[in-house]
Amino acid sequence: MELTLLGTGTPEGLPRPGCPCAACAVCVGPRSRAATAVLVDGALLLDLTPGAVLAGARAGHSLAGVRQVLLTHPHDGPAVELPPGLPTAGRVPDGQELSVISGHRVRAVPMDAPGTGYEVTGPDGGRLLYLPPGGAPAGTTAGRPGQRPYDMVLADVLGRPEALARLRANGAVGPATDVIAVHLDHDVPPGRELERRLAASGARAVPDGTTVLVGDYRAVPDLPRRTLVLGGARSGKSVEAERRLESFPEVVYVATGGTRDGDAEWARRVGLHRERRPASWRTVETCELVPLLAEDGPPLLIDCLALWLTDAMDRAGAWDDEVWAERGRQELGERAAALVAAVRATRRQVVLVSNEVGSGVVPATASGRRFRDELGRLNARVAGECEHVLLVVAGQATVLKE
Repeated sequence: MELTLLGTGTPEGLPRPGCPCAACAVCVGPRSRAATAVLVDGALLLDLTPGAVLAGARAGHSLAGVRQVLLTHPHDGPAVELPPGLPTAGRVPDGQELSVISGHRVRAVPMDAPGTGYEVTGPDGGRLLYLPPGGAPAGTTAGRPGQRPYDMVLADVLGRPEALARLRANGAVGPATDVIAVHLDHDVPPGRELERRLAASGARAVPDGTTVLVGDYRAVPDLPRRTLVLGGARSGKSVEAERRLESFPEVVYVATGGTRDGDAEWARRVGLHRERRPASWRTVETCELVPLLAEDGPPLLIDCLALWLTDAMDRAGAWDDEVWAERGRQELGERAAALVAAVRATRRQVVLVSNEVGSGVVPATASGRRFRDELGRLNARVAGECEHVLLVVAGQATVLKE
């Protein structure tokens, strides 16, 4: 199947009309995006959007051969005029199939939100899944038992990352599935930041007017096995780390902070962290990281190394100058070396979070300076074992190593 993406943006388009935000301000020229619409083999049009005929002409395609127009948006989709010569736009009822005269078979996939998704099988056997904006398949309705993964998925990857997680969980998206983000909005600035966010989910974006072949070989974005996310307090480092795994079905969130009896403010912080994580994630509260890294299993998100180091220094008695000189330095060094070796040897996908320290500020106490120095050394050693390192400042991620 040959797909031409006449538009790849949100239903309002990008930039949004009259929106003063920074993302919309730079979404001009080649970065602008019309509302998402997809032309399949010149015969099937998924979503009828304003300017579809002109968009097709710009992409070198005529809509004269379209035999079926299907809508995905809630209700009857955006209010647009039907261009002359096109068949009346319609919708396939959830769970039912439609055979198009062109030889395509279309099955409506029920969504967990208003709208309709479509599974399209081409005459050549290629399989495509197209999801509406803000929609995810209801339950396991996409990807039926015994069927191979989709060749291509077009979905609201940034708006509903858990949709991709569900598809991966039931085998509908496999390692070779080409995932293209559509319905792109102004939540993420265009350019490198958009590419980085999507690559973390194993997805990509294409400009309006791009033609792609379903089932054609394309290298899937390479997901780094080990990532270190650094940042200061309230920099957004934990949110950035969570984003890197939010489209995966099973994640073990390793909280190294433990519990603090009687500390209501700490309990609120922990509660907020839990609420923003996907319900499918499992939380483990421990500082015993080496066994977790040695095991096989789903991805790990370890948050954070600064709290792990605090626990390790507690155990080594490193806050006391005499103990530190006598045995604490050696004990802490051995524990840190074991962690670094475990990061090097792990076969799991892992994202680690840590505080970036120093920046010229010298702590007033010897123990404070000791902690700063040891965390700086630990960060450097762990970064050396990671394929990907990010620094988050004021919510903005800068790639230090890739």
